[in-house]
Amino acid sequence: MANRSVLLNGLEDQVTVYNDDLSQASQIFGKDSVDVVTVNPPYFSNLSTSKKNPNEYLAIARHEIKTDLRSVIQTSSDLLKTGGKLYMVYRPDRLHELMNVMTHFRLAIKRIQFIYPKVDRKSNMMLVSAIKDGKETGLNIDYPITVYQNGEYSKEVKKMLYGE
Repeated sequence: MANRSVLLNGLEDQVTVYNDDLSQASQIFGKDSVDVVTVNPPYFSNLSTSKKNPNEYLAIARHEIKTDLRSVIQTSSDLLKTGGKLYMVYRPDRLHELMNVMTHFRLAIKRIQFIYPKVDRKSNMMLVSAIKDGKETGLNIDYPITVYQNGEYSKEVKKMLYGE
């Protein structure tokens, strides 16, 4: 999907997408070497009581089976230059943990945007951006995004997905 987005937006000369094992990232790129990291880490802890998808790949994508939040944030911080930016999607119910882990690895959260599936539902996702070695002040909470309105994608989501 990432490569498709790069092509659709004509960014081939500006963006390179790497799809590799997280544990190899520092060896591939080197520490303090990148300006931007974008991650979509597993959202759920790997608990024995967790209901996991029977599809192994989906279970790994959603649950901390092969990696966890701490490893993702540590690797991201290791890769980023001072002033580099981290962009991620995560779950609001783990915000406190996320803030603690980011602070530990020298990442200052600068923006949070909550995503709501529908107007009458609680937020189930959030977009987060952080800066390596950034000041701890200056957190902005952006306007919310509602995914569905009247049974279809909202105008804002259509614009993001289709450019409408």
